[in-house]
Amino acid sequence: MNAPAKAADVPEIRPEQLLEADGFLFGFPSRFGVMAAQFKAFFDATNDLWEHQALAGKPAGIFWSTGFHGGGQELTALTAITQLAHHGMIFVPLGYTFGSGMFEMNQVKGGSSYGAGTYAADGSREPTELELQQAFYQGKYVAEITKKLKNKPLAS
Repeated sequence: MNAPAKAADVPEIRPEQLLEADGFLFGFPSRFGVMAAQFKAFFDATNDLWEHQALAGKPAGIFWSTGFHGGGQELTALTAITQLAHHGMIFVPLGYTFGSGMFEMNQVKGGSSYGAGTYAADGSREPTELELQQAFYQGKYVAEITKKLKNKPLAS
């Protein structure tokens, strides 16, 4: 697919390491209009966490890449949200908080109200500046929501 190989200095997370995080942004490619099997397999390996509802209440967002327009950006997002819901995680959508960049019509741009996204084509297309801005914005946005939820005391 012409996608670059994973950099050697980028570690792979194990499911039990999810316990260490206060919130999440999960990124993955789309395959045939749904989340890639590798992402599903990762979540399939979280059964012990699910059994104990260890991730319940933790905020999570998603971002993705698809091959082309019509490649299933929103369907990919919807199939991933089910994984979060079964764990009781709080889905943090991008919504339309990114502002006018959400409505850009003069250039190809991935993403939606569900999260940031890009079109990878055959693997050679790089994200546009606008797609990168949307992704960085989403990261800050999810971090802000995570911080608010972590610091909010529970009502008695």
